Amino acid sequence: MVNWAQMYDCRLGVDRVPELLALVEREDDAEAWTDLGYRLILEHDLPSMAGLAALPRLVRLAGGSTKARHLAGAIMERAASHHDGDDLLAGSAAVIVEFGVLLDRHLQSRPADYLLTFRALLAVKEQYHWANVLGDFTDDFYELPCPHCAAEVTIAIGGYGRYAAIRDWDLGDTDRRELRPSPAEELSGVGRWMYEIAVRDGEDLLADGISIFSARPSVRPVPVSSPSRTSTRLRTAPSCGSTGWRWPLPHPCPLKGSPLPCRLRDDTSRCRVGKFTE
Repeated sequence: MVNWAQMYDCRLGVDRVPELLALVEREDDAEAWTDLGYRLILEHDLPSMAGLAALPRLVRLAGGSTKARHLAGAIMERAASHHDGDDLLAGSAAVIVEFGVLLDRHLQSRPADYLLTFRALLAVKEQYHWANVLGDFTDDFYELPCPHCAAEVTIAIGGYGRYAAIRDWDLGDTDRRELRPSPAEELSGVGRWMYEIAVRDGEDLLADGISIFSARPSVRPVPVSSPSRTSTRLRTAPSCGSTGWRWPLPHPCPLKGSPLPCRLRDDTSRCRVGKFTE
């Protein structure tokens, strides 16, 4: 039984969240859902104690409510953040498992919100890194340290190309190596699980992108002119000349103390999980 008197929301209140939950349980009230979103997750980043306490009730609504499913998924994606609600999460273990079953069933219907649902399922599986960084691979850029020399490596997957490169402020993408997907039989662990889910659901572009993260760049560099997407250029160290990067590669967020990874795309000043890198 939740003691709501101790469950502060993001506006430091304890009374409003139970009232809003009761309201949305009775009817689909758009304003109530908006208010819940602001109170349960701070700045789209940190779940409040009230948000963690509300998770079981949101999951009960999620089967028939897109808003409830999305809000519960957003809370789960941020469950690795700094908060004092570990006991609340542990007490909701059975509900979280139930939520995972619901999300997986929803994925198989090939919904319009497939990526959002997939990321929520990753969070349920405690794959918080990928729950926060995974894109749809239509135009994605990932910054990863080379496992051999720690030089910053840019991985591009999408319409802009499929390659690994060292990104230079003045020269653009240098030492460019084309990427190719790994055969499915070479995938393992969470990468294989992600790939198999995407293939099962006919999400070929997503599956292809996941398999590329197990790819090796080609041995011969491919010359490339400076990219037009100057907003994504970063200063990096020279390449060590390694011919292979293997997925998964760790990429801690530049913000000290943050448990969440950073996915830079189009704007070098903002971390894609909602925090600034400068």
